[in-house]
Amino acid sequence: MKESRKYSWKNVRNLGFVSFFTDMSSEMIFGILPLFIIDDLGAGKTILGLVEGMGEAVGYGTRTVSGTISDKVGKRKSLILLGYGLSTIAKPFFALSASWVHVFGIRVTDRVGKGIRTSPRDALLSDSIEPANLGRAFGLHRTMDQAGAIIGPLIAFALLYYFEVRDIFWFSLLPGAIALFILARHVKERKIIPKNQSVFSNFKEVLHGKFLVFLLIMTVFSIGAYNFSFILVQSSEIGLEKNFVPLVYMVINITHTLVGLPSGMLADKIGSEKVILVSFALFLLTCIIGFFETEFILVGFVMAGIFGLYHGMTITSQRTMVSRYVSENLRGTAFGVYYLFV
Repeated sequence: MKESRKYSWKNVRNLGFVSFFTDMSSEMIFGILPLFIIDDLGAGKTILGLVEGMGEAVGYGTRTVSGTISDKVGKRKSLILLGYGLSTIAKPFFALSASWVHVFGIRVTDRVGKGIRTSPRDALLSDSIEPANLGRAFGLHRTMDQAGAIIGPLIAFALLYYFEVRDIFWFSLLPGAIALFILARHVKERKIIPKNQSVFSNFKEVLHGKFLVFLLIMTVFSIGAYNFSFILVQSSEIGLEKNFVPLVYMVINITHTLVGLPSGMLADKIGSEKVILVSFALFLLTCIIGFFETEFILVGFVMAGIFGLYHGMTITSQRTMVSRYVSENLRGTAFGVYYLFV
């Protein structure tokens, strides 16, 4: 029993390192991508919303398919590897973009890769740890994931003094390749009993009780939620210089990182539901601050910090709830349905 726990935590840590280097790669790009679309390519905020919204929609839809497939075959690692590989290869092509249409295609491809890997990865992480420590495991993974997201914008900030924006996209390939190596060599498959019934039967089996109520609540909340891009744009509009905008994104990721493990441990202790309520209150505070017009540039950093706390708490606690509400051999389907509803 002791050896099994040790093996399980090793898998969690290795998945964390994969996310660490992948997020380092991604956030080198995404901290500057909104302004690249608006300033360099001449598109407006409506186009930015289209690119981000459609990218996320396609990505979330793909998670449903990949999660269900992983349950039916009883294996998750091959899908995870495919998803990370697709995203790693796609991102450097931002450097060749001549219009927002090119960015749109690359962003969607990247999000498809993220969609393919996310549900099987979360299910594999859940499979690798005992139920009593699910919150801690997801919190640790989130912390490692976001640690890479802190370093990524910092690297981008430093490189912008010596290179053009398009060059940053090429540099992002290196940490992505390291992540693929760790995944291929050091993350272990965890055997589960395949759920060989129809896809609709799997959906029907998870869509009931507390899990269904949870999905409906999160769907309503997600309709009104926005992502980090608009905080970055608002920071620029109130007077922050372009080269400092990646630092605003870094603040989001710092607070996100700091709250990941503590919120996971708190979810194990008092319940994920209570942690989610706190995160909702933090998001509301971000909205209230952003409602007022100001030329005080530090407001962008304040909003970023609070938004990071909200995001870290809600993602950690939600993933914990999904894992606890369904059986082991339906977790891929459950994560896929959860992401689709969101």
